Amino acid sequence: MGEKTTFYPGLDVYIRQDPLGFAYGDGVCGPAPEQRTLSQIRGSLRDANASGPEIVYAIAMDVSKKEHRQNLLDRMLLFGVVTYASGRLGDEPIRSQGHIHRVSEHSGWSPPEIYEIWSGKAYIYMQEKAEDHPGRCFAVYAEPGDVVVVPPFWAHATISADPNQALTFGAWCDREYGFEYDEIKARNGLAWYPIVEKDGRIKWVRNERYEQSELVVKKPGDYSRLGITSNQPIYEQFAENPDRFQFVSKPGLKGKSWISFTP
Repeated sequence: MGEKTTFYPGLDVYIRQDPLGFAYGDGVCGPAPEQRTLSQIRGSLRDANASGPEIVYAIAMDVSKKEHRQNLLDRMLLFGVVTYASGRLGDEPIRSQGHIHRVSEHSGWSPPEIYEIWSGKAYIYMQEKAEDHPGRCFAVYAEPGDVVVVPPFWAHATISADPNQALTFGAWCDREYGFEYDEIKARNGLAWYPIVEKDGRIKWVRNERYEQSELVVKKPGDYSRLGITSNQPIYEQFAENPDRFQFVSKPGLKGKSWISFTP
């Protein structure tokens, strides 16, 4: 059927390599995955002519257990899963192209996103703005089982932290999801580029199309103030209490928590 993930996320989703994508176990439903090609993401890479795998990653939005389908629809939530190819994109690791979440009509907010790493290692990179001055910038290092929250309105990208491993993760998202790329592509990417050094470690190089900024590299923060429990899959947390992640589609419910938020 496919490969199991290192961290069990609370529902049976398996990784397929050829073609890159997913298989779903009994009681789990989800769409056929969409594949993102190297040509589609070149505009956000440090080197637009970089070589790498033609299929960079596969994404399936709206995966769930069948029994939870109506609860998700009622709450304007969906659960997305993504798996990356292993390897590099030139001197960068495998990564997404970077985006801002489009403002949802039903909430009036650019929604947050809650990531959970299932296999491989990741940096969830985020910056406050996709403007000349990016504001605060963070690269949050995460391993299987770790959860990372990207707050509303922030530009962000998900980056493999180990070119020798395929990265797979799940995420809670607003059902009315949409991605904005223009401001990021206009600056040839986000404010900091990840570069793979000879020993496989990631170093960070500033994108000079932005004004000077400082990058904070850190581990995930404590998200208990958002009602997120550690050491329990985020899908299981939803199954236990379907209202727990309502703030993803209604960010105003946690309005004070987003002020000076540190991921």
